[in-house]
Amino acid sequence: MSVNLFADKTTGVRWDLETEKRFNSSDGKYLEPYGFKVYSQNDEDGIISEIFNRIGVTDKRFIEFGVQNGLESNCHYLLLKGWTGLWIEGNKKYCKDLEKRFEPALKDGRIKLVNAFITKNNINDLFCDNGYMGDIDLLSIDIDGNDYHIWEAISVIQPRVVVIEYNAKFPPECTWVMPYDEDYVWDKSDRQGASLKALELLGKRKGYQLAGTNMTGSNAFFVKADIAQDKFPLPANAENLYNPPRWVRLGFEAVHMSKAFLGYKDTFDVSNIKQSRKRKLLRRIRGFIKTAWNRY
Repeated sequence: MSVNLFADKTTGVRWDLETEKRFNSSDGKYLEPYGFKVYSQNDEDGIISEIFNRIGVTDKRFIEFGVQNGLESNCHYLLLKGWTGLWIEGNKKYCKDLEKRFEPALKDGRIKLVNAFITKNNINDLFCDNGYMGDIDLLSIDIDGNDYHIWEAISVIQPRVVVIEYNAKFPPECTWVMPYDEDYVWDKSDRQGASLKALELLGKRKGYQLAGTNMTGSNAFFVKADIAQDKFPLPANAENLYNPPRWVRLGFEAVHMSKAFLGYKDTFDVSNIKQSRKRKLLRRIRGFIKTAWNRY
């Protein structure tokens, strides 16, 4: 990999040089080279896969909130790999969209969907009320605002891996957290989330080790410290694992855009196809009859 692929005027060449070193590292522990996109917004699908390649899976359960319509999410791909989970989305319109696009997965229980605006006061109740307590494999947090405070408040589940959005505008030596605002909705400004260093320190207090970040500087990946051991890069700190915001330069785009969850056996049930063809045929017959009647 050449640094010329990344250098630009927004964040400085320093971080691109650091990323290049990771790609050329001989121990293969840095996560950036393993990234790829299936249904994630960027390269998170590949990084999540690599993390579980190293630590293994247990119950294959996840919780994700801030999923919008689910077509670009950190756990969509996991559904196709046999996982089950809980999605929490605060926007009613997105929830209605999710009900349509993920109907097969919702019907057979692979996904449980909850429409709720998350606060640090209700997050644990939301988990308990929907049957999620104790150990799970993955938690993904992306609400463009109170992410730090919500993770800090979570106590009833113990995910083995946590994926959380960080505010990459702030370099690794900066400890910054957005003040908690229960009613906050992101206004597209830089007032959101927390710096990577702040999340690193919070993770340590909660028993997690920072395992890496993705190329676009969007998400940080944490693994339970007793599981991570030496499977990930050391030192496990922001200075060693930070990536700057490369959203514009490295925008990951799907060649064929998703429209719905590809649960083929359910979505494209043969009986549904036959019923659809029958309805189309009846509409044509009625059309012919109406046209002939009018002419007569």
